[in-house]
Amino acid sequence: MFNTAAFLSYVFIVTFTPGPNNITSMASANKYGYKRTLEFIFGVTTGFFVLMLMCSYFNLILFNIIPKIKPFMSIIGAAYMLYLAFKIMRSKDDFKNTEINSGEIPQKKENLFIRGLLLQFVNPKAILYGITVVANFIMPFYQSTGALFLFSLFFGVVVFASNISWALFGSLFKKFLSNYSRQFNIVMGLLLIYSAASISGIFN
Repeated sequence: MFNTAAFLSYVFIVTFTPGPNNITSMASANKYGYKRTLEFIFGVTTGFFVLMLMCSYFNLILFNIIPKIKPFMSIIGAAYMLYLAFKIMRSKDDFKNTEINSGEIPQKKENLFIRGLLLQFVNPKAILYGITVVANFIMPFYQSTGALFLFSLFFGVVVFASNISWALFGSLFKKFLSNYSRQFNIVMGLLLIYSAASISGIFN
């Protein structure tokens, strides 16, 4: 029988605990503001939804080959997280030079939607999470196209809620963090470095 309590516990604990998506959402809200960070969050949500669909429909194939591709994905994912970490740690406090209440964002814009979307496909944590949750909780009970689509949509909604929560925290404490931007960026960068180290298997 489908274990709803275990399923929801696993999904919410894994999704809401610190990881590349949540940490980057929080740092982006602090740097760009809550409104523009929604662009990144929509990218994360879209990418994660597509990733979960892929894990659902190709779960058996992925499950068989994952031991072979995991080391490669771990290296790529860890490298990308380190890139994000050092970028955050070296970033300047751009919002100090803008009118906080105007809602204006510096014109040197990068595409945060694409950044959030692509992050999902180099994030071994997200890929392994997708394979695990689908293999252990969904496939034994649901295989229809409609069910897999709805579960993937549910996962996307949970990820959206998680990133919104982390970004809101970064936005609410924007004025406070602006006075300690250097320290904040260093802490966020170190958390991402820790995530990269965990995924790379250094601690194993």
